[in-house]
Amino acid sequence: MKLQLASAQGNYITGSGPGWVRIGTQEYRENLVLTSDVIRTGWAPHGADALTEADYTGLLDHAPDLVVLGTGGAIRFPHPRLTQALLAARVGVEVMDTAAACRTFNVLTAEGRKVLAALIVV
Repeated sequence: MKLQLASAQGNYITGSGPGWVRIGTQEYRENLVLTSDVIRTGWAPHGADALTEADYTGLLDHAPDLVVLGTGGAIRFPHPRLTQALLAARVGVEVMDTAAACRTFNVLTAEGRKVLAALIVV
């Protein structure tokens, strides 16, 4: 079997920890939305518990196939009515802690998938 080196293109999470996420060489200490070509800070400034239906509906602007929702240090599932617009648009939603969401985003992006990570960092 011939092996080839694959290099990630676009945004790639290179590190994360409590209160921060590093994308490439830039460190972020605020909640953000991330696709392979977009970094949008300022998402969910009051945390996961304060998110509204409009916050989730706004994620559709990026036309993802899948939303990976990182809810901080622990998994906190949003009420189903909050993600109803995503599901109605046939966009999958996976909820996990932020560290797992970062790893999952990298794997799916490397596969060429249209994934969006909505990350609660603080």
